[in-house]
Amino acid sequence: MKPTFRRGLAALIAASMTLGLAGLAPAAAADEDAAEVTALPLGTYEFESFDGVETWTSIYENQLPGYSGDGFAYLTASPITFYIEAEEETMYDITVRAAQILSEEGRMQTVSVNGIDYTYDMPYTEEWTEMSFGVFRLKKGVNEITFKPIYGYSALDTVTVSKAVFPTLKGDPTPCDPKATPEAASLLKYLNSVYGEYILSGQQEIYGGGHGVQTSIRYEASSDQCIDGDGKVYEIDKDSYDTDEQGNKFPWHCMDETGFVYTYNTQNRCYAYNDYDYECRYLYELTGEYPAIRGFDFNTHNPGYAWEDGVTDRMIDWARNKNGICTASWHVTVPKEMSIMTVGEDGSLSFAEGTDWQSFTYALNSDFKTSNVLVEGTDEYYYFQECMRLLAVELQKLQDADVPVLFRPLHEAEGNSDPDGDGSGSWFWWSKEGTEVYHQIWKLLYTTLTEEYGLHNIIWEQNLYAWSDASANWYTGDEWVDIVGFDKYNSQYNRHDGKTTGPNYDAESKTFWSLVDFVDNGKLVAMPENDCLPSMDNMLTEKAMWLYFCTWYDGESGAPQFISGENYQDPENVKTLFQSEKCITLSELPADLYSLSGELPTQAEDPTQEQEATDPATGLSVTIWGDADDDGDCDIMDVITVNKEQLGSETLSEQGTVNADVDRSGALSFTDAVNIMRSLVDLVTLPVEKAAE
Repeated sequence: MKPTFRRGLAALIAASMTLGLAGLAPAAAADEDAAEVTALPLGTYEFESFDGVETWTSIYENQLPGYSGDGFAYLTASPITFYIEAEEETMYDITVRAAQILSEEGRMQTVSVNGIDYTYDMPYTEEWTEMSFGVFRLKKGVNEITFKPIYGYSALDTVTVSKAVFPTLKGDPTPCDPKATPEAASLLKYLNSVYGEYILSGQQEIYGGGHGVQTSIRYEASSDQCIDGDGKVYEIDKDSYDTDEQGNKFPWHCMDETGFVYTYNTQNRCYAYNDYDYECRYLYELTGEYPAIRGFDFNTHNPGYAWEDGVTDRMIDWARNKNGICTASWHVTVPKEMSIMTVGEDGSLSFAEGTDWQSFTYALNSDFKTSNVLVEGTDEYYYFQECMRLLAVELQKLQDADVPVLFRPLHEAEGNSDPDGDGSGSWFWWSKEGTEVYHQIWKLLYTTLTEEYGLHNIIWEQNLYAWSDASANWYTGDEWVDIVGFDKYNSQYNRHDGKTTGPNYDAESKTFWSLVDFVDNGKLVAMPENDCLPSMDNMLTEKAMWLYFCTWYDGESGAPQFISGENYQDPENVKTLFQSEKCITLSELPADLYSLSGELPTQAEDPTQEQEATDPATGLSVTIWGDADDDGDCDIMDVITVNKEQLGSETLSEQGTVNADVDRSGALSFTDAVNIMRSLVDLVTLPVEKAAE
């Protein structure tokens, strides 16, 4: 859904709500801690009417005609605080009518809700413009809202606080790749069938050489055997023989009777293995469930890596033998210094003697010119072509095994806030030259894998952030993407729970619905990486049902322990989430996950769409929902009619009253007027959810 979800008709919201609430007396605060304040009902208010606010009619010599009321407030040195009385704990919109003439690059503004700061990048505008600061969770009772002058210097005319109305999440069950394999198409259908109602559990495994475990297995050259301390003999991988620096022959790999592979450790001269099941096993021991989605990474399939970590085999095992879902990122690296690489006449690559994986990076500390990836004949072009070839080899193995993958390459492109899209906020080489180059590289990767290599087992997932509306500029477009995802890392940063340390259960509702806006409510929205898991209670209350989460792995040697560390997870929250009926685990995936046919599985009926068309008090049936003036049509006049009825200046007919009670609470309110207005632009379908008992 476009930004009209919360912003497009904010002017209409403000107009109708101001009309409806102009004569209401504010309610007294109920909280003991707020005994001295006055709380206002939901509605639209003039900023200059709040206590202690100076009324402006111009900003020095700059005239801003068209303001409502007596003038406006200019946010400079002093904060502006007011209080709202909420009837229930849920999500609310905060929209302002404002102007910002100080900075053409935009101006960061801060609103504090019950002591927690949120920011909004206010665009430059010389005209009064409706701007949504987002959706926020208000508690039942009195809530403090403060506009802070941290950066300030914005003109504020009115503010509207209203209960948020969310559209039904849609997604898109049709793959962006028209040649998607049956398994990929089936998986995408299933994901769409549960989206918005359930969340899929996920866990990232460590990659490369992580979670190493030493064994007593050693190679005896005299007998050409791999044997452990108990005398057990292991099968040698005959293709892995090599020689050490002293010229001694040895095999890199040996296997036990189950086919489990052990790798030679040159430092300890014994064989070891990597415990890639570490995180999933931890979750099973804690919760009794395995995650539905397992995260992998094609990191070692780059020209700068010299080892095979077996990731593709593990993905095949997870999907085919365990009926799980695979997602994979691609930390594709480039040389830190291009001088270490030589390109042959045939486009082949060679590297200077002594070059190892530490000579490569996926960060910004490289003289690798990103845009040259798109210029045939450059060293960067040939390098990235080889990267894609190595990746395609692994994806082909998956396709041959009928395994689809949620593929998330070139991730976290925007990085920090980058309103100009020039790459200034980037963390990784693929986005450091801005949005246009990034989009061209994404399209190059897509077309190369699908058209040149014939790979159609991919469900394409793109990372987005939501620092401001400009974050949407990093979205490559519907025809190139199936899923968008936000990586949640807020144990230490950008948290909104009032704490500074420990697990953060934020549902990140504001970000979730921003992403829904960015893709016009036409793509699935997921959380492909996270540190702290959100709580199920927060996700349900804040209406942020991400498609899936995927906690990052536990690091080593002092690195963060994302799934088992006390700074990131409360084990009880993890258990509650995994054992919730709203959270899908491995054992709950359908047996025909990769062979669904026909129509999508039917989602649970939405109780808000049940139409109680007969009023028990009058026996009258609804003729047209929202038709308050009973003229045979639902339009803006019905919004005004309900507002006037609430102010006592107009009386509705019995039929009009039945039609206008669109929240089916049994009594009219200003909320009915707001919902009728929202229905006029397809933000909601009438009738809407019943009011709380």
